[in-house]
Amino acid sequence: MKFESFSKKQTITLTWWLKNSPYEKFDAIICDGSIRSGKTLCMSISFILWSFYKFSGAAFAICGKTIRSIRRNVITPVLPILSKLGFKCKQKISENLIEISFDKRTNIFYLFGGKDESSASLIQGMTLSGVLFDEVALMPKSFVDQALARCSVCGSKFWFNCNPEYPGHWFYREWILKKDIRGAMYLHFTMDDNPSLPESLKERYRRLYSGTFYQRFIEGKWVAVEGLIYPYMSNELMFCEPPSESPSRYALSCDYGIVNPTSCGLWAEINGIWYRIDEYYYDSRKEGETRTDEEHYKYISQMVDNRYIDCMTVDPSAASFITLIRRYGKYKVIPAKNNVSDGISEVTIALKRGDIKICKNCTNSIREFSLYRWQSTTSKDTPVKENDHAMDDIRYFVTTIMAADDDPFFALAAQR
Repeated sequence: MKFESFSKKQTITLTWWLKNSPYEKFDAIICDGSIRSGKTLCMSISFILWSFYKFSGAAFAICGKTIRSIRRNVITPVLPILSKLGFKCKQKISENLIEISFDKRTNIFYLFGGKDESSASLIQGMTLSGVLFDEVALMPKSFVDQALARCSVCGSKFWFNCNPEYPGHWFYREWILKKDIRGAMYLHFTMDDNPSLPESLKERYRRLYSGTFYQRFIEGKWVAVEGLIYPYMSNELMFCEPPSESPSRYALSCDYGIVNPTSCGLWAEINGIWYRIDEYYYDSRKEGETRTDEEHYKYISQMVDNRYIDCMTVDPSAASFITLIRRYGKYKVIPAKNNVSDGISEVTIALKRGDIKICKNCTNSIREFSLYRWQSTTSKDTPVKENDHAMDDIRYFVTTIMAADDDPFFALAAQR
């Protein structure tokens, strides 16, 4: 990686801890703002350099939502840079740690995933000299508080970076709004603070988002969501006729309901684009009769006809239906990933990039796109739990089957 120059905010991030710096007195640094603003890489480099400037033989933590996300966002980009600077880096993958040496100094960096409330127990009992939180807004408060409590060494500091979430988020309320009380320096980044990002790429990212997500991911604002979740799907040009070309493969995605509707989409990949070419949608309330697992399976199989299905993903809570599908052995089935807010963001990108297209005969999907909206009475990003069944199965498809195409490990695990 080659650096032409650093912006003012990137330079401050890289050097704030140096002796005689005007920011040296701060105990923490918070960098939030837009995507692709260069904050993560600069903070990662700065964290490692600071650790050797202040300590030797010390232990540190690098925390993310998952170990995989830490390796992708922090470790993979920063290790080649450190090597060029003369650092020696030894990864111990089975132990989730990295041993880094420079000259006669050696420090150890432990990797932790803070995906849920139970993660706090992973870091208990450690003594740390500093901690870096990558995407801290995606971590529970209990995990972050436990990691901060481990930093009992004199001179330890805290490092936070994230993209904005809703304004009632605990990190925004407890750290950004209280930065002066916490002794934290706060830097707000936009894409213009990343001089290595060309204007053409900035414009491409701006086209991917609209509404609240544009305000969050492009403008870097902590704003509440409101209105339709996919407002751009009210444009009839977003829907297409079923393609005439022969697909390279097929897949299914299913949101299962007993009293609520069951929705299943049939997807066909043509030239790298996934088309929702047909769907099965059954609303027992509307029809006045409940269908069994066997009946849902029969009607889905009729929709599939003689097509070979590469993979099927199903609502993870539908244990009995997943068991039935596996018993028949016709479709390889994967329980769907079910993070709603992250999934909606991924669907937004897939729709706007044209990675997925909805065909005009999928009338229930089109109807739900026009009705699916955010709750206006909650402090979290929560969709209204109605008119969301096709929306859920589309989200399962994007986050589970399409994600598997970019994740060889996951695809292999699914195949097994």
